[in-house]
Amino acid sequence: MKRRQLLLGAATVLCGTVAAPASVLAADPWPAKPVTVIVPFPAGGGTDAFARPLANQLSKQTGKQFVVDNRGGAGGTLGASLAAKAAPDGYTFLIGGAHHAIAPAMYKKLDYDIEKDLIPVALIATPPQVVVVNPKVPVSTLQELVRYAKQHPGKLNYGSAGNGSSHHLAGEQFKGITKTFITHIPYKGAGPALSDLIAGQVDLMFDGLGSSAQHIRSGRIKALAVAAPRRSPAFPNVPTAAEAGVPGYEVSTWYAVFAPKGTPKEIVERMHSEVQKALATPELKQTWLNNGSETPNLSQEQFATFVGSEVKRWAQVAQASGAKLD
Repeated sequence: MKRRQLLLGAATVLCGTVAAPASVLAADPWPAKPVTVIVPFPAGGGTDAFARPLANQLSKQTGKQFVVDNRGGAGGTLGASLAAKAAPDGYTFLIGGAHHAIAPAMYKKLDYDIEKDLIPVALIATPPQVVVVNPKVPVSTLQELVRYAKQHPGKLNYGSAGNGSSHHLAGEQFKGITKTFITHIPYKGAGPALSDLIAGQVDLMFDGLGSSAQHIRSGRIKALAVAAPRRSPAFPNVPTAAEAGVPGYEVSTWYAVFAPKGTPKEIVERMHSEVQKALATPELKQTWLNNGSETPNLSQEQFATFVGSEVKRWAQVAQASGAKLD
């Protein structure tokens, strides 16, 4: 009898041990601790302009901190590499973008594959590129910029977020269309490039509207045109490139959330749902509008298809423009 009681007691303990993980999971759902959001550029750029408000909103919604970790370098590929190699436990995400769809065409040796090593979670913003100049540059319109560049070949320079960034490709595409020679100055992110543009160290940028918006409003830089099919509601007085005399020059950028390969499906789906919920809030809608961006609403499957199409599209742009790493 005593032996039977001991066996029953052992079985009870064993069952409790087996059942513990399920009960822990039920009582401790994701996120159970702070979540790291890698921004692969220094603070102050276009990625930051959307990543930080989103992280703040996600923190409010989930009750856990979403912490932005700026990891700039190599045109955004350093931060993407770190994210791709992070533990796939749902506590590291990447705010990637058009730069990462461009990178395969520009970098011969990447230690990650955007389509194989990262899971596309959600598209968050799609601001157009904008041609901005330092106020000291003696031009007021896009046509005047083209004329000045042709009259002074090599005198003007433009800053970018780095080699292989959308800023770089946008600049090379502009040069190809207008048949001008403007020197490329790569930086480790749009933030440092914008600081030098404001200071007059570089003459112009082909920037995402998200990072330039506040500086255009303050008058520290001057917007000549948006590279979009229609004017931005945030800047209705800024013409499109076509209206400004450069038809065919259309370049939009985008920002999105990615997760390391292997991240549990239920966490990826929850993150997608939380992002869509955040984007629907009046606060983020207004911030996005101020930054010149529409609020996208793609399913995970649609976004994954979009990423694949962007990799192909930018490869064609890179080839056509002849852009090279400086």
